[in-house]
Amino acid sequence: MWTRWQSVVMATHVGARLAVLIDADNASAQHLERMLVEIAKFGTASVRRAYGDWTTTNLSQWKEQLLKHSVQPVQQFAYTTGKNATDSALIIDAMDLLHSGTVDGFCLVSSDSDFTRLAARIREQGLLAYGFGKRNTPKPFVAACNTFIYVENLEGVKATPTPVAAPKLARDAKLDGLLAEAVEAASADDGWAGLGAVGSNLSRLASDFDSRTWGFTKLTDLMTAHPGYVVQSRPTGEGKPPATYVKPKARK
Repeated sequence: MWTRWQSVVMATHVGARLAVLIDADNASAQHLERMLVEIAKFGTASVRRAYGDWTTTNLSQWKEQLLKHSVQPVQQFAYTTGKNATDSALIIDAMDLLHSGTVDGFCLVSSDSDFTRLAARIREQGLLAYGFGKRNTPKPFVAACNTFIYVENLEGVKATPTPVAAPKLARDAKLDGLLAEAVEAASADDGWAGLGAVGSNLSRLASDFDSRTWGFTKLTDLMTAHPGYVVQSRPTGEGKPPATYVKPKARK
């Protein structure tokens, strides 16, 4: 018999059902289309809701985008000053969906730390929690998600991307530490590590790891540009794509 977690893992490969819940008070409409393109990599956005007080002019930028992308606006009046009723409404709906069994994961769109406990609760239930927010999103919310994507990294993402010149990699102590740990954990006795395993390790080490943060579309490109690693492509058989391996360069 399949466990709930096995079902979710399986769903990530065949098309997970995802609930996209947007805190419109704390997110920008200009990123919606790009976020949906990104979300399509993880599964199908079967539930699409945006929460806010739609009677105000503050959310006017959202209205055209909601209609264009079939996102349901959920009205939430601000009952008192200083209290965010939108957050409460989103969290209540998320808990209802969590226990309904109709979705495999959630995409929480906000830069608000108030959703930290919600993301953690989703993970405790064995479902997937994807976060989307700005770079100034509080770290506890970022860490509570399985994967957190900074919307600034989506500014160049299009449904049909066009090739661009590879950027130069600026050295970064945090990046160097993450790569070293991820590669070491995936390395075989000969020192080579499969890039797929390295990528999985990076996601576990830092939920917000994204090669686009350093200007590279793919992890392969980032590793190739990094002066501390050798990248090798190996054939895997006729008609099959080659496998990529990485290894730290020998110190001189």
